[in-house]
Amino acid sequence: MDTGHIGRRIAYWRDRRGFTQTDFGRLMGQTKRWVQDLEGGKRQSDPRLSVLMRAAEVLRIPLEQLLSDAPLPVADDVAPPEAGAVIDALYRRPEPGAPPPSLTDLQRRLVYCCEAFQASHYGALGRDLPALIVMSQAAADRSSGGGGAFLLLSRSLQLAASFLHKYGKATAIPAAVVADRALTAAEQSGDPVAIGAAARRVAKSLTYQQQPVAAVEFALAAAGRLSSDLQACGPLGLSTLGMLYLNAAIAASSVQRSTEAVRTATGYVDEAADIADQQGTDLNEDWTAFGPTNVKMHRVDVLTRFEDGWSALEASADLDSSALTALTHERQAQHHITMARAQLLARHKEAAAKSLQDAASLAPEEVCGRPTTISLVKDVVGATAAPDSGLRALAERCGLRT
Repeated sequence: MDTGHIGRRIAYWRDRRGFTQTDFGRLMGQTKRWVQDLEGGKRQSDPRLSVLMRAAEVLRIPLEQLLSDAPLPVADDVAPPEAGAVIDALYRRPEPGAPPPSLTDLQRRLVYCCEAFQASHYGALGRDLPALIVMSQAAADRSSGGGGAFLLLSRSLQLAASFLHKYGKATAIPAAVVADRALTAAEQSGDPVAIGAAARRVAKSLTYQQQPVAAVEFALAAAGRLSSDLQACGPLGLSTLGMLYLNAAIAASSVQRSTEAVRTATGYVDEAADIADQQGTDLNEDWTAFGPTNVKMHRVDVLTRFEDGWSALEASADLDSSALTALTHERQAQHHITMARAQLLARHKEAAAKSLQDAASLAPEEVCGRPTTISLVKDVVGATAAPDSGLRALAERCGLRT
């Protein structure tokens, strides 16, 4: 049995689940050094089957994934187990006779899950979000009226949609379904912020289904319909309104590049910038991280999506590094990944490799667990004549052969 081969597979799946070596060692009843030796193929010439069975159980994978000689999965058409658990929860109901969940408890669980998302701890989110969805649906089913239960249900489903969007086309259809359900629940709650927030998830789902024109129209229609109500809600509403325009910008940058297309997409970023100026500073209202910094990051993203790496890098010069590092790990990592794409387009290969490693350092699951980012790592490796040890190590963590 090739212990180095098994160790690499354990390291890959540990990263996918968001476990540090210390975390994994604790779950295995071992030390960090034990994990280092196991992943390095140094534990023993023939790892005991009982150890591998326990590792597979902790990592939530079939034992065959550790024993197989097949390449590690990097395809974008297979949902990871944590995403599958969330999809399953969309069709579950609580046990008959189960006591009704309290809205206070649901709110606490929701906050925890939102924090896990913004920390890019998707393994943890995949463990807790399914129960939150089932319990929120139960609360809404038993509600005799009023918006509280439906508001929490909508927020839970919005988070599920954002989570499923992370895995691309493998989860695009269930993400669209859950986004529609989130919007229905938001409308039942009557809360304009929840309606606007759910509407942008629907717009994003349309973008992922290669319907950018419909996505733009949907986001702009929601922004126009809700504008006065959202502005009356202060920073919370402004953040929601601004994010609708940013979603429109991302959708508009998914069409073929032309002068008019670039002007249109950046125009939506300008609309969001005006709203961010009204808000005055970077905030994390309703978990949006909306503000001037996020708007500038989206400007870089839009230009990168149009494959204008040089303009994207020029736009990134307007970002304040201290403001960037004050944002959530998920947003920071996303920006590093965007920068890597722009740098690769501009043939700054070493800089692209550094950006990817910075993203992986902040949020391993944002890089090693997402098909689109793994493909980017592959592209950077392929464009680099002699990848350094850091880039090679990142590629191996992503299941790529260098």
